[in-house]
Amino acid sequence: MSGFYQRLQQLEPRSQQAFMAALCERLLPNYGFYWQALNAETAGQGNPQSLRAILDLVWERLAVKGAKIDFALQAEKLAELAPPAYDDSFGARRASEALSALSALLDTLQGEAPEAVLEVSKASRGGVRAFIELTEGEEDGERLAALVHEHPLMADENDFQDAVLEAVEGPLDRDALKALRRLGRNDGVSNLGLSLD
Repeated sequence: MSGFYQRLQQLEPRSQQAFMAALCERLLPNYGFYWQALNAETAGQGNPQSLRAILDLVWERLAVKGAKIDFALQAEKLAELAPPAYDDSFGARRASEALSALSALLDTLQGEAPEAVLEVSKASRGGVRAFIELTEGEEDGERLAALVHEHPLMADENDFQDAVLEAVEGPLDRDALKALRRLGRNDGVSNLGLSLD
């Protein structure tokens, strides 16, 4: 894994941003799930469309270098979409992960955030690990670690991040960005293997 993180850190800032944007695409459905569940109970906060709109602006900036977008304003809008502080449910934590990843990405668009790309990569893997721990119900720490390591969802997450890293190590013209975005959207299936469709 250390070789992977080294490669991530050696990327140009724009390539790092593209990597994070693709991971955010795949985290987005987790926020949508949480919001749906919340709305079933209350007239809750949050709105997946707002999250989508902010991420769309990031892709626009990646595609059009001179695009004038106020990312400080987008960061403020993003902060308003957070799950309520009292909600410590599994869904709320995964929704917060999606928001944190996008927030880290916005930080890089506003200035220096050298650790952001690692944070987003690790957060996405962390969400998968948490989901496996929740669904497998294994008490023994060593057995659980082995289970997580060999789990199809974790293998899928690792393959996905490898594929995204390879993609952003190449030239990022408009077509490459479109392909990367499609890869990130993953047919609407999140890193947890969940789909809103």
